[in-house]
Amino acid sequence: MSTASQETIANLNAAFQGESNASHKYAAYAKKADAEGYAYEARLFRAASRAETIHANNHRKTILALGGVVDQLILADVTPGATAENIKDAIKGETHEFKEMYPEFIAVAEKDGCKEALRTMTWAMKVEVQHAALYQAALDNLGKNADKPFYVCAVCGETVTELPEKCSVCNAAAKVFETIA
Repeated sequence: MSTASQETIANLNAAFQGESNASHKYAAYAKKADAEGYAYEARLFRAASRAETIHANNHRKTILALGGVVDQLILADVTPGATAENIKDAIKGETHEFKEMYPEFIAVAEKDGCKEALRTMTWAMKVEVQHAALYQAALDNLGKNADKPFYVCAVCGETVTELPEKCSVCNAAAKVFETIA
């Protein structure tokens, strides 16, 4: 087991909070999209919500494995707007995570030589790139998206529209993917 600085543990806790809140928010956004008749967009929000829960759980397990303490979870209140606005909000959040938050956290974990933290944060960062692209495509085609399911890797949260032979993020077998229909 690697060692982790208090800064890496704090970063994992911040990521745990952020991913938990993103999951909570996207679940609310899915309900709003369903109510507005956007079935595809609702599925995307549900798939991303599931992926964010996987990220949060991975971060939590890593904190505990490193001997850290998981901070008390505080979920923010969510008031969904119109689906298009919710998608824009999701793009903004995902982009912040993969361009700013995770690169900063990863740099600290690399300095620590903490492989476990590097793995969970790198997986999450790669998936956030996918989410931002999926949300942008959904926004660009709002109301005209194909009626197809999403697939979420139960190990790392990879979120795709076609079931792969193996996960491109963590190399898990296709059998671990969950279908969000």
